[in-house]
Amino acid sequence: MISKVGQVMVYVHDQDAVLEFWTEKLGFTVMADEQQDGMRWIEIAPHKDAETSIVLHDKDFIAKLDTGLNLDTPSLLFYTDNFEPLHHELIEQGVTVGEIVEMPTGRTFNFADPEDNYFAVREMA
Repeated sequence: MISKVGQVMVYVHDQDAVLEFWTEKLGFTVMADEQQDGMRWIEIAPHKDAETSIVLHDKDFIAKLDTGLNLDTPSLLFYTDNFEPLHHELIEQGVTVGEIVEMPTGRTFNFADPEDNYFAVREMA
């Protein structure tokens, strides 16, 4: 049985620009930046002890491998107990940020990376 989500793969056209977004705008930490046989992958996480990380892959390189993968952005939902300050901070940093929306599961907002991939944040009570 699956015990946890280990990594989420995000396929992007410009790894460096997206890496800068996650580290500079959201404060993520680079766990690894590896290259082998022409393939580069960058593992990032909210902090060094996080159980789940995001791996940024070069979309064009992966497409050439013809693995049959769906290279569209996965839907990621992040949790925070610092909801309104995070929303305000992202806006101040020039990130594309959606309005706060009341959902049956709690307050949520979306934000976009430099390639217009959208992600969601939910308030943890």
